[in-house]
Amino acid sequence: MAPAAQRSRLSLYLDLIRFNRPAGWLVLVWPTLVALWVASNGFPGWHLLIVFVLGTVLMRSAGCTINDIADRDFDRHVKRTTNRPITSGQVSVKEAAMVGLVLTLISFGLVLSTRWEAVAWSVPAVLFTILYPFTKRFFAMPQAFLGIAFNFGIVIAFAAVAGEVNATAWTLWLANMFLVLAYDTEYAMVDRDDDLKIGMKTSAITLGRFDVLGVMVFFALCWGLTAGVLASYQLGWPFWLGMGVAAAQIVWHYTLIRNRTREGCFVAFSKSHWIGASIFAGVVLGFAFR
Repeated sequence: MAPAAQRSRLSLYLDLIRFNRPAGWLVLVWPTLVALWVASNGFPGWHLLIVFVLGTVLMRSAGCTINDIADRDFDRHVKRTTNRPITSGQVSVKEAAMVGLVLTLISFGLVLSTRWEAVAWSVPAVLFTILYPFTKRFFAMPQAFLGIAFNFGIVIAFAAVAGEVNATAWTLWLANMFLVLAYDTEYAMVDRDDDLKIGMKTSAITLGRFDVLGVMVFFALCWGLTAGVLASYQLGWPFWLGMGVAAAQIVWHYTLIRNRTREGCFVAFSKSHWIGASIFAGVVLGFAFR
């Protein structure tokens, strides 16, 4: 294996934005696309589809750079993060900040091609993305703040299509807030021992022995709110099939995390995007066959 110092800048930048770990942006793409389909009452058109897929990937990548800059002194004490480009010294803070800025500007440029309401909502989305890493110092449930940042894609999608954010949008937003709380608590369970040593705040630490119960309640609330708000769209059997597959995966997640092993919790987190994919497939097919 080549020494870290010999890696190309491109390789380091791709590592910085977690390019080889698509699960991180897939968990954002599926709920955003569900919102886009629902707001459009079906296929939203190629322009909006491309804007929101690319925008989501780019903003998630920018968020990774911001997170690593903020956590660089903590990451060296966590087994899973000691070799990240900034923490290991292979990429400077200034260099990483420029990568994040460029990605954010490109994403903002994509939003500019839609309605002004979507542009307006993208401003707080960027602010919450920047602020999230710092909430882990003082907020008992930083995953909730992460959910706010992650779910702006739903709000922006409705704003881009309809020029307003209605009750359906906010219900989907809340449903996916619980989804973020569920899968990111699973993620936090992986690092709990290290986070306790360095004084980091996470939902896994706050929930304590009720962590598994909390994750399952979060998943159930997400499922129930999604099913409730979309039932009125009469999407038929494809939608309920997708929801059924999502429910089966939630049960599978319980089997993975119930013993609280690092391996099981990490597998649960890394596969959580399939829940959103199942719901999205049900929504797409439901609108197609309606």
